[in-house]
Amino acid sequence: MAEQPNPYAAPASRVDDVTATPASLRLIPGGRTVPAGNGWQWLVTGWELFKRNPGGWILIFIIFLAIVMLCSWVPLIGFVATYVLSPVLLGGVMLGCAALERGGQIEVSHLFVGFREKTSSLVIVGLLYLAGILAILVVVGLIFGFSLVPVFLGQPQPDVAAAISIVLLASLVMLALSIPLLMGVWFAAPLVMLHDVRPVDAFKASFFGCLKNVVPFLVYGVIAFFAAIIATLPILLGWLVLGPVIMGSMYAGYRDIFTEAGPA
Repeated sequence: MAEQPNPYAAPASRVDDVTATPASLRLIPGGRTVPAGNGWQWLVTGWELFKRNPGGWILIFIIFLAIVMLCSWVPLIGFVATYVLSPVLLGGVMLGCAALERGGQIEVSHLFVGFREKTSSLVIVGLLYLAGILAILVVVGLIFGFSLVPVFLGQPQPDVAAAISIVLLASLVMLALSIPLLMGVWFAAPLVMLHDVRPVDAFKASFFGCLKNVVPFLVYGVIAFFAAIIATLPILLGWLVLGPVIMGSMYAGYRDIFTEAGPA
């Protein structure tokens, strides 16, 4: 009897095919379904990309975090800037990952490429992300009261701090509503930066690409969750490695789901 293929096995070659370049890759509109084991392989590929230039990756991640934290400290404007700038920065990182595939290096300058190339499209992705977050906050506010909204904006309020059960329930509702939004934004930056996909189309493609691969993402999420716990233990120092690996795994997932060898 012929041996049945194991749907949870890691892919043999597609994800870590480092010989193809973005110019020789064909975009698969809407993405394709991949085996469950590919969720693990995305993280493995992220690790492989990290090992090629760990110093550069760590510096990029530290600067990325610094920018996000500085934005978060500015009332209101910082909240908006965090969501708008994140895709711009990630777009440059995705270009750096492509450079690594070609045998080059990822450099700090890649982090800022999004401010020179595809800027308007990446900003629109960020604005779509922000609009989604605001819509979720409105829904949560309508259900649980708008006095909770400042809590989710990082401004705890004494009058609601005691209602822990309500805050936890509202957090669960917000998390559930955020998952479709995260699906839409997860692959939007590489689709815009590397294939010049229009922002709304990139959002849709990312959402449906994730939807087609729920099982691989479950595998990915479980492994990443436990890795995050381990990374947090040594006073968060593990995130200097895990953060870049996650970034690299986003690129690996995009490559796996949305591209194949052939004319671009």
